Amino acid sequence: MIGRVGRTALAFGLAAGVTRAVYTGLRRRRRPAGEERTRWERTNHAGRTVDLYAGPATVLGAAAGIGGGPAAFAVLAAGACGAYDDFAGAGDARRGFRAHLTALRDGEVTSGTVKLVGIGAAALAAGALLKERPVDKVLAGVVIAGTAHLVNLVDVAPGRAVVTVLGLGAPGLLRGTLAAAPMGAAVAVLAHDLGERTMIGDMGAHALGAAVGSAIAAGNGRFGLAVHAAGLIAAAVRGDKVSDLARSPM
Repeated sequence: MIGRVGRTALAFGLAAGVTRAVYTGLRRRRRPAGEERTRWERTNHAGRTVDLYAGPATVLGAAAGIGGGPAAFAVLAAGACGAYDDFAGAGDARRGFRAHLTALRDGEVTSGTVKLVGIGAAALAAGALLKERPVDKVLAGVVIAGTAHLVNLVDVAPGRAVVTVLGLGAPGLLRGTLAAAPMGAAVAVLAHDLGERTMIGDMGAHALGAAVGSAIAAGNGRFGLAVHAAGLIAAAVRGDKVSDLARSPM
């Protein structure tokens, strides 16, 4: 019978292997021309053209490593919402909750609003399945959604989101095996991300964040959940203020 260390290694290896296989397969396929190719390319902070193939690769890798259940559901739902924002919202310069909620108040449903509502609902559903008591269910949902947002928030330079996933997930390895899957997926694309050949985009960032958030939620009791939720809410508020400053004229 496989022990916890064996299950952790298996989840890590499976996630890394699936991520690598999907990423390599997408890069090796015949390069499409014109508009279809442009959809899968972005210009990074340094002006270099990178692909978005690490996004779907990490979503599928993390979900495969988890193997099913509420955490896998949260990963796939967050990845789908992130993919919608990557493509439907590619030309939308608005950042932060306030900007998208203001647009919603004015009758415009932005891709960011779809992402906010979709990931929030999926996180609450996953939290409800991971925990037994009502308060814990809500806190778990906040942690899952908040971690997904945090990882996307720090995704402003090559490798930063992936390294954040590794840092957030590492403590979880001491409490269970769930954190191994997003860490395996992250390791599989780390070199290509740092080498500025690919980026995980909103798709990968939200999915990996939801996976790590699920591991945090599963491994903590009410006090730990409350501490993590408070920290993530504070980070989200801080991130919104930074986004406001970035949009303000100098």
